[in-house]
Amino acid sequence: MDILEKLRILSSAAKYDVSCSSSGSNRKNTKGGLGNGYESGICHSFTADGRCISLLKILLTNQCSFDCIYCVNRVSNDIERAFFTPKEIADLTLNFYRRNYIEGLFLSSAVFKNANYTMELLTEVADILRNEHKFNGYIHLKAIPGADEALIKKAGMLADRMSVNIELPSNNSLKLLAPQKNKEKILKPMSFIGKEISILQEERKIYKKAPKFIPAGQSSQLIVGATPESDLQIMRLSENLYNHYNLKRVYYSAYVPVVKSAKLPDIKNPPLIREHRLYQADWLLRFYGFSAKELLDDTNPNFDIKLDPKTDWALRHLGNFPVEINLAHYNTLLRVPGIGVRSAMRIIKIRKVQFLSFEDLRKLGVVLKRAKYFITCKGKYYGEISFKEETIREKIEDKIISKEKLNYKQLSFFSETPALYKPQDALTSFTGEI
Repeated sequence: MDILEKLRILSSAAKYDVSCSSSGSNRKNTKGGLGNGYESGICHSFTADGRCISLLKILLTNQCSFDCIYCVNRVSNDIERAFFTPKEIADLTLNFYRRNYIEGLFLSSAVFKNANYTMELLTEVADILRNEHKFNGYIHLKAIPGADEALIKKAGMLADRMSVNIELPSNNSLKLLAPQKNKEKILKPMSFIGKEISILQEERKIYKKAPKFIPAGQSSQLIVGATPESDLQIMRLSENLYNHYNLKRVYYSAYVPVVKSAKLPDIKNPPLIREHRLYQADWLLRFYGFSAKELLDDTNPNFDIKLDPKTDWALRHLGNFPVEINLAHYNTLLRVPGIGVRSAMRIIKIRKVQFLSFEDLRKLGVVLKRAKYFITCKGKYYGEISFKEETIREKIEDKIISKEKLNYKQLSFFSETPALYKPQDALTSFTGEI
């Protein structure tokens, strides 16, 4: 099998791993044209400062020894199989990089033979790139659950980021759909990586030349919709991962029905709206000071499909509103729907020298179509309706429906979106402004 055929098979097999935010394209270059967005493994990831970078996203192999029911690469599935050698991946990465197609490598793998064997091969790829070819581009490697800590540490010294995919939100779901996996085995390397990050971060404060261990941090992926866990259970798990395992990011992947089984839900389309709400809530956990138990509870275990999590929370806690925009604390401003981190910082900065009016907020980028129901400016309320949950909820939902009836299209990260999914809000999964 030639390299291009392997690339076709193993880039396609990697597309279900969203541990780097990615979108694909099948646009080839044309004669006399400039650039190439061909689908063979080129994906796009977003850095912490908002830059979009291109990565070669492939699997080392899709020959898996596991039989996870939800996975297209499971051992019992009759699909095309392929295997890259470490040298082949290194050569592909270097050739793509020299042609300016990519800025780095995202390398994952099915578990071939056993965890240690697979981890050794992944580490060998990074070793060839870093030490033989002095490659200083971005490298994201998968940490294989069950692999020796020495192998994971060696990989972490070579990679910029590593990820351990939890896949399913509970141990019961793993037993049902992935009986060869268990929660403890997955969390063990995640815990080890988190501790190593903390240790080496402290060492670098003392010794500037101390080695770096995955400087871009670790991430994980959760599949949403394949099992019956509620949004509350998923948010509690994510909160625990951020608080105890030093995770940089949890990615949520709407379950794609590529496999038929009596143990899997019978759905035609991935639950993209739910995935989007989880991303919005994830930003609230990390940057807005919310906790999982504030956003949801046992009586409301799932997010509202029609409203973003912050607006829904505000409507259920109207006793905290309205807040005076010229007096409210920074943390209070962050809880106002329509006010993001940047807007809150601008408000705090400007009101040191002057009182802000309603029009000033518009100039600062506050989304007043939501915020106006939860704030006052110089003591005046601009909501124009009675301050009740039912009336405010109805007004905000009516505006959403009115926009849908306009039947216009906006640029989106997603090629197809359900009717309730607002294209203009797709960016919040990446920017966090809610």
